[in-house]
Amino acid sequence: MAKTQSFKTESQKLLHLMTHSIYTQKEIFLRELISNASDAIDKRHYLSLTDNKVPSDTYEIWLTPNAKDNKLVIADNGIGFTEEELIDNLGTIAQSGSKAFMEKIENKDVTIIGQFGVGFYSSFMVAKEVIVETRSPYAETGYRWSSLGEDSYTIEEIDRETIGTTIILHLRDDDSENEDNFSQYTNTYTLKNLVKKYSDYVRYPINMMVEKTEDKKTSQVKETLNQMTPIWKKPKAEVKPEEMNEFYKHQFNDFEDPIKVIHTDVEGMLTYTALLFIPKKPPYDFYSEHYEKGLQLYSKGVFIQGKNKDLIPDYFKFVKGLVDSADLSLNISRELLQHDRQLKKIATHLEKKIKSELENMLQNDRDKYIEFYDAYKISLKYGIYEMFGANKDKLIDLIMFKTSTSDIYTTFKEYVERKPESQKAIYYATGKSKQAINALPQMDVMKDKGYEVLVLTDEIDEFMIQVIQNYQDIPFKSIQKDEADFIDDDQKKHLKSKEKENKDILKAIKEALKDKVKDVKLSARLKEAPVCLVSGEGISMEMEKILKTMPNATNVHADKILEINPDHELFGALKKVHEHSEGSVKDYASILYHQALLIEGLPIEDPTEFTQSLIRLMIEASK
Repeated sequence: MAKTQSFKTESQKLLHLMTHSIYTQKEIFLRELISNASDAIDKRHYLSLTDNKVPSDTYEIWLTPNAKDNKLVIADNGIGFTEEELIDNLGTIAQSGSKAFMEKIENKDVTIIGQFGVGFYSSFMVAKEVIVETRSPYAETGYRWSSLGEDSYTIEEIDRETIGTTIILHLRDDDSENEDNFSQYTNTYTLKNLVKKYSDYVRYPINMMVEKTEDKKTSQVKETLNQMTPIWKKPKAEVKPEEMNEFYKHQFNDFEDPIKVIHTDVEGMLTYTALLFIPKKPPYDFYSEHYEKGLQLYSKGVFIQGKNKDLIPDYFKFVKGLVDSADLSLNISRELLQHDRQLKKIATHLEKKIKSELENMLQNDRDKYIEFYDAYKISLKYGIYEMFGANKDKLIDLIMFKTSTSDIYTTFKEYVERKPESQKAIYYATGKSKQAINALPQMDVMKDKGYEVLVLTDEIDEFMIQVIQNYQDIPFKSIQKDEADFIDDDQKKHLKSKEKENKDILKAIKEALKDKVKDVKLSARLKEAPVCLVSGEGISMEMEKILKTMPNATNVHADKILEINPDHELFGALKKVHEHSEGSVKDYASILYHQALLIEGLPIEDPTEFTQSLIRLMIEASK
């Protein structure tokens, strides 16, 4: 005889919340029902080992879609329900039978997914009526539980010989207001995709009868939709590199094998498995604002999130992969984390692991590291620069540069180890290319002294260096700045004496250039070139070029200092001109300044002035 009972008032409210608010995606219902079926089988399997009343079986989960009647059936041969359990677990929302089961047993190695007792009710998001037919080994008969998901449910005895549970979902009609097509859940293709997305690693086979055509004959055959054992749970020794590469390409939609695979298992206060990959190439939108970092998140093999951003820092955002943990505190819908303490611990462990693997690659597989570095160096450099250098100590030894004397990458540590003892700074220069940097007049003195210069060609480089400031207490210094620490005291005295001797002409050149330069000096760094521009305090000329490309940065400018080679014959000619013609000095000053701009890779500021000065001097020379 059927018995109708009302949900408790609190349960009615929660049921309404379940079907309207808790889950963000209706398709989640299938994940929840499959997870519940897996839990039921886990319970039966465990009890079959300890209780003679519970027979063992070949465990399976079945999906049976019925498009004609707009119906979906999910069946398992798990532990089933007694009448009392139906009332306790399905008649009272948020009463978790799985949680109670776990609290009773001593074997904590048993993996039970459910914990809140609400997943079953997600079925009412897509079904207008839910029928549960079940039998427990502890009951003499089977029972049918049915409800429209409103205020009551009905329980009645039925004839059922097999142990387990069958859930029959009478699907809703299409919801035109929300554009929800509930009949899609009777489509075999849709069901396959949902199982693959959410339940691919449920440990029991999820089967469905599908149509197969051979020799023009169509028949129904059983197809298992899930892989069951995830590759990250297999012993590492049993997984071939080709298998891992294929898994990566399939899971993360790539056409190439990854540069690096990181497979780690952590047990203890926090237990998780992580399978991480470094792709060979960054995706096309990697440096755009549209790119989303994050790792896939699983709990006990069940898919929870596609891209969890908290598991990976921005500077390692190139890492793809997944984390599977039984220790995560999920919220009631199993879609988000209830609190992030465990997640932060996992993220900290992963950050250290990735860094360790990169350091190991750098030391023991340099060619592979260079391949990685060429693809992702900008990420590492931004990682050092952002947050005022908060992470520089973590990343600084992963950074490499080519130098003025070698096309082979060198780390800061390697540079410091081989520099001459007399060299008191780590020298660098910025430019569009190594060729352009090596052509700088400022390189003359570096070559003369045998000093290597780090070649900085990425826009972020100089910003990053300024955040680092020093390495092993050795300061970074730009050869394009107004700092002459590479000359000794005697040279400085000699230079000051020459500047005093030529102060009138230096003053005349400075006045001729007006606001174009902050100062005009004689140079100790020039050997062959007649002139160069260096930066004063504040931003460099390279920074000025970069900043001027940004919005609202039109007034940004570097203090320019014009340095003249006192030993160049042009300076001798300039002194003679100064004695006879003030106007010609202005033309010489303009040409020298614009020549220095061109050498620095900067545009000529006033082409008209430059050409007129050149024409006047050519006419003067012809007289």
